[in-house]
Amino acid sequence: MTGYTMLRNGGVGNGGQTWMLRWSNRIRLTWLSFTLFIILVFFPLIAHYYLTTLDEADEAGKRIFGPRAGNELCEVKHVLDLCRIRESVSEELLQLEAKRQELNSEIAKLNLKIEACKKSIENAKQDLLQLKNVISQTEHSYKELMAQNQPKLSLPIRLLPEKDDVGLPPPKLLRNCRLHNCFDYSRCPLTSGFPVYVYDSDQLAFGSYLDPLVKQAFQATARTNVYVTENADFACLYVILVGELQEPLGLRPAELEQQLYSLPHWRRDGHNHLLINLSWKSNTQNLLYNVSTGRAMVAQSTFYTAQYRPGFDIVISPLVHAMSEPNFLEIPPQVPVKRKYLFSFQGEKIESLRSSLQEARSFEEEMEGDPPADYDDRIIATLKAVQDSKLDQVLVEFTCKNQPKLSLPTEWALCGEREDRLELLKLSTFALIITPGDPHLVISAGCAMRLFEALEVGAIPVVLGEQVQLPYQDMLRWNEAALVVPKPRVTEVHFLLRSLSDSDLLAMRRQGRFVWETYFSTADSIFNTVLAVVRTHIQIPAAPIHEEAAVEIPHRSGKAAGTDPNMADNGDLDLGPVETEPPYASPKYLRNFTLTATDLYRNWNSAPGPFHLFPHTPFDPVLPSEAKFLGSGTGFRPIGGGAGGSGKEFQAALGGNVPREQFTVVMLTYEREEVLMNSLERLNGLPYLNKVVVVWNSPKLPSEDLLWPDIGVPIMVVRTEKNSLNNRFLPWNEIETEAILSIDDDAHLRHDEIMFGFRVWREARDRIVGFPGRYHAWDVQHQSWLYNSNYSCELSMVLTGAAFFHKYYAYLYSYVMPQAIRDMVDEYINCEDIAMNFLVSHITRKPPIKVTSRWTFRCPGCPQALSHDDSHFHERHKCINFFVKVYGYMPLLYTQFRVDSVLFKTRLPHDKTKCFKFI
Repeated sequence: MTGYTMLRNGGVGNGGQTWMLRWSNRIRLTWLSFTLFIILVFFPLIAHYYLTTLDEADEAGKRIFGPRAGNELCEVKHVLDLCRIRESVSEELLQLEAKRQELNSEIAKLNLKIEACKKSIENAKQDLLQLKNVISQTEHSYKELMAQNQPKLSLPIRLLPEKDDVGLPPPKLLRNCRLHNCFDYSRCPLTSGFPVYVYDSDQLAFGSYLDPLVKQAFQATARTNVYVTENADFACLYVILVGELQEPLGLRPAELEQQLYSLPHWRRDGHNHLLINLSWKSNTQNLLYNVSTGRAMVAQSTFYTAQYRPGFDIVISPLVHAMSEPNFLEIPPQVPVKRKYLFSFQGEKIESLRSSLQEARSFEEEMEGDPPADYDDRIIATLKAVQDSKLDQVLVEFTCKNQPKLSLPTEWALCGEREDRLELLKLSTFALIITPGDPHLVISAGCAMRLFEALEVGAIPVVLGEQVQLPYQDMLRWNEAALVVPKPRVTEVHFLLRSLSDSDLLAMRRQGRFVWETYFSTADSIFNTVLAVVRTHIQIPAAPIHEEAAVEIPHRSGKAAGTDPNMADNGDLDLGPVETEPPYASPKYLRNFTLTATDLYRNWNSAPGPFHLFPHTPFDPVLPSEAKFLGSGTGFRPIGGGAGGSGKEFQAALGGNVPREQFTVVMLTYEREEVLMNSLERLNGLPYLNKVVVVWNSPKLPSEDLLWPDIGVPIMVVRTEKNSLNNRFLPWNEIETEAILSIDDDAHLRHDEIMFGFRVWREARDRIVGFPGRYHAWDVQHQSWLYNSNYSCELSMVLTGAAFFHKYYAYLYSYVMPQAIRDMVDEYINCEDIAMNFLVSHITRKPPIKVTSRWTFRCPGCPQALSHDDSHFHERHKCINFFVKVYGYMPLLYTQFRVDSVLFKTRLPHDKTKCFKFI
């Protein structure tokens, strides 16, 4: 207690010790504070300095803490991570800096290029302006030269004569009337269009005497005829129906003549009038025989020599199918060529002239003297002898089992009903037609009826009597469809008929079928034919044929089409340089007015073609006129040799083919927009392409946001009235070229293949030229035709999913080909390509041409098409057999011919120049 008190109070004895203790405590606290300050301040600074200079100190003497290992301070984990992060950031900064410098350099270069482009654009604009000025001056100079060297022509102003103007003075004898002295050409200028005014039969004074069925049929066809007009003042021709009458004796000739002369436009003598007497029955009387028809033309089936004016009057066929269309499926087929009977004849002669055989003169004596007036007895004896010889099976009957039909004197009357006569003719290879014994009877309605029935069922007519005037004889080549034998050669008829080959028989039967269908079968065909005869006589061209007006679907374009690398691969085709020109249309069909170079491609040795029955197309098809329908055998021959080259120079050497020519792509599609766009893009840069017509076959319009590709030529999207495969072959007015490339929307063809196919087509313009080949085959077991797509060494069809054809065939397919075929195409949604091959082969009697070795053309990966359906081939089998029934025979022809490039797989030496270089 005492010591504690002393220590606390600082006793006198211990005062120095207490001060020392206090001083030491104070020094210890200060040192501790200084030490802590040094540790907390200087040690981080030293550590920071060491970390910042760690990577820079490569040598041991440069390190802060003396010579030590380089990774001693980085052994701690977080320090290592910091080191790696720093290194990565440093590398990225260095790379970004390098890129920045590179971009700055590129920007500088691009700026220089931009300045250079601006200067070049300005220079190009100046050059373009100068070129435009030069072109404008050249065009102006050309127009001036043309105006100086060519007269200014225009269509003539049409002058209409007065109503009472008689025109040319009539000939002394009206039976001497011909077109030059009885027809007023001033009413029919070349550019008039051949207007025809048809008198209303109900308004005629003798209209009540006309047969109602004939009158109704005539009025129906007149209402739909393209040439008929209601303006009589502008008419070129005036048509009057004068028969057939219900009662031939109900109207006396004097009354009929008086009523004709009282017609409002008869103009005293009836010039430019046409009187039509349609024979519906075999006993039609010669109504106009004792009627003075003035300068009016007469068209009927019965004429006497004193009445008939050659080149002026017209012999027409009888009107059998007045108001009903003939059923083509009931017409017997044209094969087999030879039928049960070699020839047949049924008839009975009511009244005959005195036969020269009744006189005691030999045949040689008759030939030395005047020819006999009637050979009928000799004909009967000869034909019975042939029948009794039984060398061939023939059927001749000279007496009718029932009452014969009424007929003219010396004419062989028809026996039985029409159905019975047709059944016999279906069994006959030839049908004998014995002309009347009266030499003054040019043609009779009975003979015309026999000719009609023979052609209808495919019995080849054999006309005994060369003096007869067959219907439209000055226009049709009857020697291709019938045999006309003089009666004195009746003993040689049997030998003549047996000497004809099967191919000749089939050709004549096919020709006769065409003549019957085109000119005889219906009231419409008869009326059109009569007008065509008159129009051809006075040299007025046919009216332009109807074209389908294309209703365009608005669409947006501007999407730049890409370039498919496969398109540049020409494979084995080496086609040489290509003509690259902007789109231009083919020249219009003007050969009815002028003679063009296209006629040089025709066979000059061929006979002149028949008259133009159908309206002409706006393009010259470079085919032998309507002889294509007739199968006339008109050939083609080039008149010059080719010098090789890209095709343009070679085409110019042919004389007939147009050297500057392009084609139009017609592409049928149905709601496959992606596939369609890809197919259109593949056409980018295609040479010879004029335009693309996309036939949109769906009622649903394309998507509004669909962007169509820009391929360098116009793309026309056409809207159709209904979904039909027949729309593929409609003659759209937007097609301005003769050549059409029909192609499916999923077809995949290289540019060189299309170019080569087009060049081949220009040398064979009348045929289908394409890529995928098919053929037909006969099924012996089922006795029917089959469609085959297997690989074969021959073909008979080229599918129109990738084929060239002339636009002329589009008119024929849509307007001339039997409607039953188009109906079946719509029913099956199939077979339109087969139908086109049938049509072209039927017209030309030539097979199609296949080019290159390609057998299929579908693009890989495209959506499934209709052809992949299981029923596709079964339907095509049915189509072929149905088409054969309609045509009456199989028109398809086999070929083992395929066209490849001249240099196809040809190895050329390097030191040789290819032929297309010599231009």
